[in-house]
Amino acid sequence: MIRLNHKKTKEEQFSEKITEIQNKLYRLAYCYVKNEQEALDIVSEAVYKGYIAYGKIESMTYFDSWMSRIVINTAIDHIRRNQRVTYMEDHVQEFVAPERGASLEEKMDLYDALDRLVPEDRAYIILKFFGNMRFREIAEVLSLSENTVKSKFYRIINKLKMDLIEGEVGDL
Repeated sequence: MIRLNHKKTKEEQFSEKITEIQNKLYRLAYCYVKNEQEALDIVSEAVYKGYIAYGKIESMTYFDSWMSRIVINTAIDHIRRNQRVTYMEDHVQEFVAPERGASLEEKMDLYDALDRLVPEDRAYIILKFFGNMRFREIAEVLSLSENTVKSKFYRIINKLKMDLIEGEVGDL
């Protein structure tokens, strides 16, 4: 029996890679918009943009980072277009990192503080805590040096901390 060696088409390769990371891309988009349908729309648009540019990518090693960056940019564009309309849904908790010991009020304060960040800054927090990425991986996604990512990340964390402390003082 002669076995033909079938070389995968560009479309098949792209489809396989997207299928492997589709849940990751969805969670990333969901962290920005907190709405299932909008997150699906963002992923759909990002996949389309990725498919159009797929032939231009030099190394498949960075495909995940490349697609994550497209999703982040698409989510930021979506937020800007829709003037930060946020929907709360019943199943918000299933897509966020597990939190230990925080009261519902503390969690809401944290989410409010995250929502006050500009979308570009929010990317660092989402990738680090919700995406469980290392600084090196975040640097790849954002096309920055690892040291730049670290310094920006810690600046954003300090800003969040100050926002949360000011919120507590304001509540007294």
